[in-house]
Amino acid sequence: MIRRAACLVAACLALPALAQDVRPVARPDPPSIAPSGDIIRPVVRPYARLDLSATAQLDPRMRAELGLFAFSPDAPLQSARPLRRPARIEAEGEARRLARARGQVCGDPDIQGEVVGYVPGPGDCGIDEAVRVRSVSGVGLRSQPLIDCPTARALKTWIDQGVRPAVGSEGGGVASLRVVAHFACRARNNQAGGRMSEHAFGRAIDIAGIRLQDGTEMTLLTDWGSAAHGAQLRQMWRAACGPFGTVLGPEANRFHRDHFHFDTARYRRGSYCR
Repeated sequence: MIRRAACLVAACLALPALAQDVRPVARPDPPSIAPSGDIIRPVVRPYARLDLSATAQLDPRMRAELGLFAFSPDAPLQSARPLRRPARIEAEGEARRLARARGQVCGDPDIQGEVVGYVPGPGDCGIDEAVRVRSVSGVGLRSQPLIDCPTARALKTWIDQGVRPAVGSEGGGVASLRVVAHFACRARNNQAGGRMSEHAFGRAIDIAGIRLQDGTEMTLLTDWGSAAHGAQLRQMWRAACGPFGTVLGPEANRFHRDHFHFDTARYRRGSYCR
């Protein structure tokens, strides 16, 4: 027991020595020569970017951006800019824009004409919101049809996607379309007792010819099966299937041998093309 107590006292006396402040010891300088005899070199670290001012463009006006250098002393002081258009050209362009805006119908400056409004007719005939169209996408209409806006917009799609691509630059391009029927209160094919035609509601238009800028004209009656324009007219006929609900051509029946019949029948789900 006495021996155990003596050991505890000795341990307590040793505690202050353990409580002393222990500080890390600095590493000794590494030897410059390894035990193998090789010279120890320092590890390569990132270095500061070189001062480029000796070879850079110092003139602030010649620098590419603020705080950056234009490394080519031949860099232009300013980039070339197009010359401002003459005031006369701008004035003419604005005048044309205003003229188109004044003559637009159906909310589309590419459809030029006049708003007619409600057009009554006997029985079920009539147009709720009629427009008289004189040109579509720069293509004139002879005569000016009385139709509704959905039909006018379908006509624009057909001209842009069917007529112009089919004609191309031949004869200087498309000048006008010869319209032979539009609004008329009648039955289909003018047959008494038949169902009312879409013409009776301003939803149909019949086209018999396409005149070019040089004065020549493609006609359905003479050119549908010709080697000169037959393929173009068939391309136009196919392009109408989609924008219009009903598309009839010279091969549909004897009543359409000399013209295209296009309408936007609202009762159809899809297009009927023949």
